[in-house]
Amino acid sequence: MAETKSSQSCCVPLCLNSKKKQPYLSFHSFPSDEIAKKRWIWAIRRDEGASFTVRRGSSFVCAMHFTENEVRVHPESGRKYLTPQAVPSRFSWNNWGDVKSRQTRTAKRGVCSEQEEADVEMESVDTALLVHDYDSRAPPGALDEALEKIKELEELVTSLTISRALLEKWCVSDEDFRYFTRFPNKNIFFVFWRSIEPSASRIVYWSKAKRIGISTVQKEVVKASPQRKMQLIDEFFMFCLRVAVGLRERVLAEIFQVSTSTVSRITITWSNYLYLVLGSVPIWMSRDQVRRTMPVKFQQYCPNVRVIIDCTEFRCESPEAITLHSETFSTYKSYTTFKALIGVAPCGAITFASKLFTGSISDKELTRQSGILNLLEPGDEVMADKGFLIGKFLEDVKAKLIIPLSSTETSLAERKLREPRPLPDFASLLNVQLDE
Repeated sequence: MAETKSSQSCCVPLCLNSKKKQPYLSFHSFPSDEIAKKRWIWAIRRDEGASFTVRRGSSFVCAMHFTENEVRVHPESGRKYLTPQAVPSRFSWNNWGDVKSRQTRTAKRGVCSEQEEADVEMESVDTALLVHDYDSRAPPGALDEALEKIKELEELVTSLTISRALLEKWCVSDEDFRYFTRFPNKNIFFVFWRSIEPSASRIVYWSKAKRIGISTVQKEVVKASPQRKMQLIDEFFMFCLRVAVGLRERVLAEIFQVSTSTVSRITITWSNYLYLVLGSVPIWMSRDQVRRTMPVKFQQYCPNVRVIIDCTEFRCESPEAITLHSETFSTYKSYTTFKALIGVAPCGAITFASKLFTGSISDKELTRQSGILNLLEPGDEVMADKGFLIGKFLEDVKAKLIIPLSSTETSLAERKLREPRPLPDFASLLNVQLDE
C-alpha cells in the first residue's frame, strides 16, 4: 500500500522522484518477506551495507518503476497498492522496461525452483560485477565515444527539459489517465493526441500571435513558434492538469521545472487552439439521429424532443473593476462566474455548447443569444426547467417548450391518483330523480 508522507523519496539509483515534487505519484515500501525484499534490492542494483539499508517507513520505490499490471487502485479508498508478485523492472538503464532481465520474469511467475533461484542469483551477481567493476580499463576509443555521447545528451537536455516520461510517471494506469486528463483510458488519450499532433506542431504562442495580430496590416508571414522549452505532449499534459485537475500555475511550474509565466502562456495558447479545433467539429444531431438513439421512455411520452437544455456556470476570479464585477456576479451561485448553455440529446450525448457569457445574464436571454434557436426545426420540442421562460422564442421558430414536473409535483400527482374517491350518494340522487 502506498504511503502518504511528504518526506517519501525513491531509493532507486538515478531516480530523483519524491512526494514533495510529485504529490500524486505513489511510493511503495519494500516487502517484509526476505526473499521478495532481496529480489527488489537486486532489481534496483543496490547492496545493503553502510551506505544503504532497507528500513520500514523510510525506504521506498516509486510507482514509475513498476508496470501497469503491477500497480492497482483500491475501488473504495482509491489508494494504490502493488500485487504480491510485483518487482521493480522499469529503470533508466534498461530504457524504462523495454529490456527485462530473467530475474524480473522469474519473480512475476511467483513460484521458482532452486535452479531458477540460483540462476537469478548468479545473474544478479554478474550484473553487480558488470556495474561496479571500476578497475577495468575502457577499450581504445571508448573515451572519445563517451565524450560525444555526453555532448549529445547535454544538447538534448538544453533543448528539452521535460520528456514524455513525465506523463508516464503520473499516469501509470487507466484510472490515472481518467483522473488527470479526463480521458477514459490511455489508448483514447493517445488516439486523440495523434489526431491533433500534426496541427499542434504549428502552434503559435498567444503572446507572439498577439504581436502578429497588431501588425497584420504589414502582412507579416506567420511562422510557428521557435524551439520550445518542453515537448508538445508535455504542454498538452500540463493543460490537462490545469483544466481537469485544477492544479495552480505555481504547482505546475514546480512540476514541469519552468517559470509561472511559461505555464500561463502555454495554458492560454492551448485553450485557444483546442477551442478552434474542437469548436469546428459539428456535434448537433439531426432529427433522424435523435430519434434513432432515443430511449424507449422518450419514444412513448415525448417522441419529438430534439434537445434538453440547461445552463452551467464556471467560477472565475473576481475582477477589480466594479462594472465587470457586477456583470460576472451570479445571484444563484453568490460569486463571480461565467455562464454557458449546454444542450443534450435524449440519448445523453452533448449536442450544443454555447460560448461563455457573464454570470449575471438570465437563462432566457442566454438562450436567445446562444444561437440554438437557429438550429431548431418546425415541430421540434425543447425540454427545460421552470427557469427557462422561452416559450415565445420557441413559438417564433414553430417549436414547443416542455417543462417536466419536479420530483415534489410528481409525488403529489401520484399521491392524488392513489387517493380513494368517495362514492356518490345514490339515495339522494334517487330522490332527486323521483321529485323530478
